[in-house]
Amino acid sequence: MGTDISGFLEYRAPQDDQEPPWRTAHDLGSLYGGRDYDAFGCLFGVRNYANFRPLAACRGLPADTSATVSARFAQLTEWYGEDGFHGTTWITWAEVKAVDWDERAEKPDSRIHEYRQTSNGLRMTGKASWSPAFAEAVGLQRGEDREWPEGSEWLIGETVYRSVTLRRRDAVIETGEWQSVWDAMKTLAAQHGDDNVRLVVWFDD
Repeated sequence: MGTDISGFLEYRAPQDDQEPPWRTAHDLGSLYGGRDYDAFGCLFGVRNYANFRPLAACRGLPADTSATVSARFAQLTEWYGEDGFHGTTWITWAEVKAVDWDERAEKPDSRIHEYRQTSNGLRMTGKASWSPAFAEAVGLQRGEDREWPEGSEWLIGETVYRSVTLRRRDAVIETGEWQSVWDAMKTLAAQHGDDNVRLVVWFDD
């Protein structure tokens, strides 16, 4: 069973005399329709197989969230109970802007990366938590959790298996599926300020 992300972009318009309310700008589903676990782990600590230090994990639902998000969250809780979704958190545009996308994960990816030789050099063909061919070759038992030093490499048949440490930009590709989300947040921030735009998300399996 896979894990999916849902959420909303919110903004608040600064006011001189009172604390402005948060308002809903976009349903995340209109901007992002992917299921990228490397991005989920890097940003929010969910399905963090690549072992990143999450940018914004387990913050919960903001107490001052917009009426639309509050209503949606209440509806989901009524339908599925509090165990029906998880990983609720949020991140501001100011935090996204400050990210060092060259920052490396805290340790190598827990999935071994697989490559095949082509006329243009090695081509990545996948990565998996469990590969029967690799496990047999290195004596790995099913369910055994073993860490491999970065750069460790094995040639098994025609496949090269390698231990790799990802950078944030490998997980959240600059021109990838998250670009439309960042563009929308950037546009809102130009009008309202970087700290006055945020993404609120939660996950379901």
